[in-house]
Amino acid sequence: MNKSERTRQYIIEKTAPIFNTKGYAGTSLSDITQATSLTKGSIYGNFKNKDEVAIAVFEYNFDRLLIMLNGEISKRKTYREKLLCFPELYLNFLSDKFPVGGCPIMNTAIEADDTHNELKNVAKKALVKWFDSFVYLINRGKEKGEFKSTTNAEDKALIIISLIEGAIMITKVTGKTNYLKSLMNSLKTIIEDF
Repeated sequence: MNKSERTRQYIIEKTAPIFNTKGYAGTSLSDITQATSLTKGSIYGNFKNKDEVAIAVFEYNFDRLLIMLNGEISKRKTYREKLLCFPELYLNFLSDKFPVGGCPIMNTAIEADDTHNELKNVAKKALVKWFDSFVYLINRGKEKGEFKSTTNAEDKALIIISLIEGAIMITKVTGKTNYLKSLMNSLKTIIEDF
């Protein structure tokens, strides 16, 4: 990387936890300059505007999440085991394995759904990518005879995502980790029944 690319990456890494915790509207230019110890001119010398920083940060957080999840999936042998790693992993979504602030898809989608089309679109693309990966794993499991042939991969992918994202939201709002445990146990039961 050249100096400009390193600076850009530095800004992304330093502001990723802030945007994922405070959101787009809650993150100020002052937050960005304070986190990076760079001037406003340095920030805008590397990014056109705050929108561009927010999108780069979202992609960075989502990539970090995918790398962690794919690393865990690759350790599992069967497609059932690959899917079952999700409730296991998401029991610890507040750990340092996950991006600070929780799921970047949920955080960004909830904030941007009515207010920021560009951020909404990057969250939508990430959600579709995640959905497609679940559909792929379920269909491969069906092909291998691990799941019933009647299992509707798209319906089940939606259920998995909804339970994960719902569990994160409920746990973050209430602070009750027993809700997270209960919902992830339900997800495990659902996957085992595929």
